[in-house]
Amino acid sequence: MALDGLTQIGYMLSSEEHSGTDLAQYAERAEAVGFDYAVISDHYHPWTTTQGQSPFVWTVLGAIAARTSRIQVGTAVTCPTIRYHPAVVAQAAATVATMLPDRFFLGVGTGENLNEHIVGAPWADYETRGRMLEEAVDVIRQLWTGRQINHRGDFYAVQDARVFSLPDRPPPIIVAASGPKSAALAGRIGDGLMNFSPDPDVASTFAAAGSESRPRYLQLNVCWAEDEAQARKTAREVAPTVALPGELGNLLPTPSHYEEAVTLVTEDHIADAVVCTPDPQAHLDAISKAVEAGYDHIHIDQIGPDQEGFFRFYEREVLPQLRS
Repeated sequence: MALDGLTQIGYMLSSEEHSGTDLAQYAERAEAVGFDYAVISDHYHPWTTTQGQSPFVWTVLGAIAARTSRIQVGTAVTCPTIRYHPAVVAQAAATVATMLPDRFFLGVGTGENLNEHIVGAPWADYETRGRMLEEAVDVIRQLWTGRQINHRGDFYAVQDARVFSLPDRPPPIIVAASGPKSAALAGRIGDGLMNFSPDPDVASTFAAAGSESRPRYLQLNVCWAEDEAQARKTAREVAPTVALPGELGNLLPTPSHYEEAVTLVTEDHIADAVVCTPDPQAHLDAISKAVEAGYDHIHIDQIGPDQEGFFRFYEREVLPQLRS
């Protein structure tokens, strides 16, 4: 059942759940199985201590570059505004793009307090963070020209900076959005859209702000296991934060705060947010709904430790159906 409108199917590398060594191995495995691309989260903290990991993404990307040869790779997403200065992100992303020639894209967003507060900066409202992101993207694009840059903006200063190690072509910048304001911003400054829920209004607002041909990426959360009961149990234990409502996922400062917040999340809540089943048709139906909502690049986030079982399942039961 090849899906009209689905351009690429991808795999999510969850930095909150897996070590850097394992993430590099999973990227290599995703390429071998037949996924078109992989995205990797850029966190300082995991959502909860149960997840237990949070390696430095730019180190892991170097390992992924050494272990893969075909698969596209991007961040989902980097916040280039608080924990990182945009000039540092420009250099880091350019280096990775030289190691993954024409295979890397930089996903960016306005961040979460969980990761950004660690440098002692205050957590601003969305309007301010949106302006910060817009200026940061401008700084990054300026530095990717290879010229020496001086910049004095509302939020950032850059003095006599030049990025010397550059790819032949600058990587695309994919901008995360989850509501109308951020979708409009993504449409204005982004080469593509990234979302974490299948909201059709976000996709349409993004498309209306510019060319409809730009890619629209979506994360689809799943938990494959031998039976549905085990899948629901694993998803609830490992990633209960995916069922938190509204803006709460952006606001809390530490994993312990999220552990308190998710005490009200049940397995039924998880089942509404995560595809918890070994039935391939349910996975295909979820991908189809995501495409119908306006997204053409769908990456699958397998929650829990059994990544190899997931890879075998998708290799045998799902990917062939998408490409038949």
